[in-house]
Amino acid sequence: MDEAYRFLPISKEDMEQRGWWWYDFLIVTGDAYVDHPSFGTAVISRVLEAEGYRVAVLAQPDWHSAEAFLAMGRPKYGVLINSGNLDSMVAHYTAAKKRRSEDFYSPGKKMGLRPDRAVIVYANRAREAFPGLPIVIGGLEASLRRFAHYDYWDDKVRRSVLLDSGADILSYGMGESSMREIAKRLKKKVDPKTITDIRGTAVLVDSIEQLPENTVMLPSYEEVKDSIRHYADATRIEYAEHDPVRGKPMAQKHGEKYLLVNPPAMPLSTEELDRVAELPYVKNYHPMYEEMGGVPAIEEVRFSVIHNRGCFGACSFCALAFHQGRMITSRSHESVIKEVTELTQFPDFKGYINDVGGPSANFRHVSCKKQLKYGMCADRRCLAPTPCKNLDADHSDYLKLLRKLRAIPGIKKVFVRSGIRYDYMLEDKNDQFFKELVEHHISGQLKVAPEHCIDSVLDYMGKPHIDVYERFMDKYRRLNDKFSKKQFLVPYLMSSHPGSRIEDAIALAEYLNKLGRQPEQVQDFYPTPGTISTCMYHTGIDPLTMKSVYVAKTQHEKDMQRALLQWKRPDKRKLVIEALKYAGREDLIGYGPECLVRPDSAYNRKPSTVKVKKAVEEKKPEVKKPVSKKGWAKAKPKKNARPGKGKKK
Repeated sequence: MDEAYRFLPISKEDMEQRGWWWYDFLIVTGDAYVDHPSFGTAVISRVLEAEGYRVAVLAQPDWHSAEAFLAMGRPKYGVLINSGNLDSMVAHYTAAKKRRSEDFYSPGKKMGLRPDRAVIVYANRAREAFPGLPIVIGGLEASLRRFAHYDYWDDKVRRSVLLDSGADILSYGMGESSMREIAKRLKKKVDPKTITDIRGTAVLVDSIEQLPENTVMLPSYEEVKDSIRHYADATRIEYAEHDPVRGKPMAQKHGEKYLLVNPPAMPLSTEELDRVAELPYVKNYHPMYEEMGGVPAIEEVRFSVIHNRGCFGACSFCALAFHQGRMITSRSHESVIKEVTELTQFPDFKGYINDVGGPSANFRHVSCKKQLKYGMCADRRCLAPTPCKNLDADHSDYLKLLRKLRAIPGIKKVFVRSGIRYDYMLEDKNDQFFKELVEHHISGQLKVAPEHCIDSVLDYMGKPHIDVYERFMDKYRRLNDKFSKKQFLVPYLMSSHPGSRIEDAIALAEYLNKLGRQPEQVQDFYPTPGTISTCMYHTGIDPLTMKSVYVAKTQHEKDMQRALLQWKRPDKRKLVIEALKYAGREDLIGYGPECLVRPDSAYNRKPSTVKVKKAVEEKKPEVKKPVSKKGWAKAKPKKNARPGKGKKK
């Protein structure tokens, strides 16, 4: 079979080869077309295909006119739109709002193949191409922008993306259930304006009488736009009601209309997750991208397996809790084993499973039995600041799964590379999983996310205190010694999170200096739509307590906080000194082991050092061994000499 034929049709020619003279749904995406279960477009398209619908994919279309949308003709039932696996603004811009140079979800990492605010742009082009046809938006960008939300790039509160896109329905979260129901009703020619009761969707209604009786009213768009307190209050309510068991419908007035957000869809059962995972994915990018350099995003997931969904870690800066939800569901052992066995038959498989994970790799079941009946707690997290007394910390099922995968013929190693919640691991009274993780499942280094060391900052982040990380480090070190392993911890750290002052960044730098660690991974806090931390950034209020919180707003202060965590880098030196002087911590500028940088006088004392620095800056030939003033004079390039010229020494 031609490999391209294994994918869903992407052109009129593809449709004709299949004998299609019509089709049901057009899926438009801001990513390149990758048919892998890590990509939302692939999942929803295969789910609808399994329901008997004809689905075509339009990946990264030219959005400057409606022409590209018309290429495969008018679909019978509707257009389904997403921006890709990332919010399009995050895909395009760094936390400093600088334009990125690469897009790993585009062929050859090429930038500019999707528009800013892709969901809005695509939906408006689709409406232009297909007047009167139902339009459904979904994916991460639509999900996190379903309410009125603060937009970091515009630095203002924007309306729900449902209004700006002009779409009929918004599907949020993991959309298999909602999209199946939407498709069924559209096939029956139900007017999309009357489809207002599906879980996991948001719609617009004309009057308050159209809202369900138990609807929770949020502050209106106009109120949250003008009042930071109303914005924080709305965020608190949105998170409190975001639960599939006890959550109520929510409504937010936008002008003369009401945005109705139905409760989340129930998480898929194990059997349903298995069916979705076992759909006929090609597990590769479309061959049309081969000459363009392929799609780099596939490399991290090509030989990885997703075994679970949801995350009860509930970090304040993470969108997972508001998208996938906090309730854990997982696939059966048989399903995961079947997928891994199939991967061993791929011609380029080398015997290594890169990851058996998910949002947090070591979650295989709900955090406590109570939530199955009552839902997740609205007023506390499962793990932070301290673990709940009802927490069921048990890795036995995950460990059994990993043991079975290790035993599959053709498997050399099974690694765990996605997020590990070390605080959850330490709560497990049986440390057999920890032992076997160290012995069998780490590829040289384990990535974990302590994020900071100051308790107050960690509380705002929703992370455990630093003493928990220290206990984890000690145990990790002992187990590596026991198994004669030289494996490292790679800690992820975050600068400028709400609650972090310059003094806190200095304290973190001191902490790392005492440990003898210079972090490789430092992430500036990025205020992405829909998170609790973004609410803090915009309002200066912690929505969970409604108390004020310090926020580093200027780019210069953010740069200083980041520089302090990378104090050894020469290009950060001036910022580090400035930050230390600003905080009155000149004691850390000196020669002692506790000092972060040398004083300016020491930096300028030796002529050789200054000359070499100046030569590098001016791109002049570097003098490797200036041993004295006399020696420097002999080796010094002649005045006006050009780089690369002159006699060889």
